[in-house]
Amino acid sequence: MRKVLFVLLFITGLLEAKVYDGVAVVVKNEAITLEDIKKEMSVSKVDAKKATDALIRQKLEAAEIKDRKITVSSSEVYDDIKNLASRNNMSISDFYDAVRESSGMSSTQFKEKIKQKLLSQKLYSAIAYSSIEEPSQEEIEEYYKLHQKEYMHPSSFTVVIYDAKSKALLQEKVDNPMFYSPEIATNEQVLPYDKISPELASLLAQTPKHGFTPIVPNGKGGFMSFYIKSITSAEEGGIESVKNQIINEIMAEKREVVLSDYFARLRDNADINVIRMPE
Repeated sequence: MRKVLFVLLFITGLLEAKVYDGVAVVVKNEAITLEDIKKEMSVSKVDAKKATDALIRQKLEAAEIKDRKITVSSSEVYDDIKNLASRNNMSISDFYDAVRESSGMSSTQFKEKIKQKLLSQKLYSAIAYSSIEEPSQEEIEEYYKLHQKEYMHPSSFTVVIYDAKSKALLQEKVDNPMFYSPEIATNEQVLPYDKISPELASLLAQTPKHGFTPIVPNGKGGFMSFYIKSITSAEEGGIESVKNQIINEIMAEKREVVLSDYFARLRDNADINVIRMPE
């Protein structure tokens, strides 16, 4: 009997060791593994402490969402994806293909990611939006003066758009501009900065003159790349042209201060057990 009891205790000990072997932190009975931390370090390019702090906050947010009974419907997820696709001039099907091409996520995985984003947004609204006020004109002007260089941008781009069904064929053109194929269509256009989507404006602004942008889906089942032929001289639109953007950025900063304070207090009072950290 003693031998049986000893064996059972030994097996139980092994099982418990196996369960906790990979666990680094336990947050309100929810585990964060060493693998989780290493993955966050790799994805976010941060050290172990910052990665762990980020994961702890994610666990605390998930607990708050559950405690507050915050939910997101499938129609809300669909509407958000529909808006994202529309902003990129794509059908939802083509947008899913673009996400799969760029990140490797399936449509199911992407829907789950959008759901988590919307849950977090609702939580943030419940915590922060009632605690912050819109910035005054004085705050807006001060913020603009401090960040004025960030609001300098080209007024337009002259581009040649290369379009093809085959990504490999288009990549060959990008790698060798002298390459010609009748299967690659070209179209030269002047794109005013304030008339294109923020995503495209950012993509073009980050590409040097006489360079190609990364290849992106064209929204029609194919691919395209923009060759920057010329860029007009930078111009400053003035504070009124970026006022809404400034308000959004100030509100985002204020919101993050409120949220950081809230979750710092939550963390101080939460049951968090740090077992080990990656070496």
